[in-house]
Amino acid sequence: MREEPSAPPPRWRRWLGLLVLGVVVTAANLAVYFLLPPTLLEGLGGFGYLGALLATALANATIIVPVPYYPLLIRLGETLNPWGITLAAAVGSVIGELVAYFVGRSGQGVVAETPFYRWVHRQLSHPWRAPLVIFALAAPPNPFFDVAGLLAGALGVPVWIFALSTFLGRIVRMATVVFIWLGLQG
Repeated sequence: MREEPSAPPPRWRRWLGLLVLGVVVTAANLAVYFLLPPTLLEGLGGFGYLGALLATALANATIIVPVPYYPLLIRLGETLNPWGITLAAAVGSVIGELVAYFVGRSGQGVVAETPFYRWVHRQLSHPWRAPLVIFALAAPPNPFFDVAGLLAGALGVPVWIFALSTFLGRIVRMATVVFIWLGLQG
C-alpha cells in the first residue's frame, strides 16, 4: 500500500506558529526582567558597559536559539547612560553575530532551504542590496537574523559590510528596547 504525500500545512498555521513563538519569547523576556535578582544586577552593574557588551556578545553567539538578554539591557539602561548601553550592546551583538557569519564562511550547511532562506540568498547575492537587507533584518527583534548571518558568510559578503550593517541595525534595535521601556516607566 502506497502512502499519499501529505499536503503542506495551511499558511495560517505557519503564521500562528510564529505568533506563538513571539509570545513565548516576549513572556520569557518579561519573566527574566521581573525575576532578575537585584543582587545580580548590582554585580553586573559593576561591569557597566562592558557587562552589556559581554552579555549581548554571548547571547548573539548562539545560533538559532534565542537567549533573553533584553531585561538585562533595560535594567542597565535604568541605572547607566541608556545611549552608552545601546552602543555597548550593539558592539557586543556584532561580535556575537560574527559567529554565524564565520560558520557560513566555513561552508557548513546548517539551515534548511525555506522560502525565507531563498529570498535572503537572492538579496545577499546583489552587492548593493546586501547591506540594506542585513540592516533591515538586524534592526527588529527577530530570530531570523542568523539565517542572514550564515548566508552572508557563505556568499562572501565582505566582513566589514556585514559588521557595519549589523552594527547600525542593532543600534536601532537596542535603542528601541531600552528607550521604549524607559518611556513606559515615565
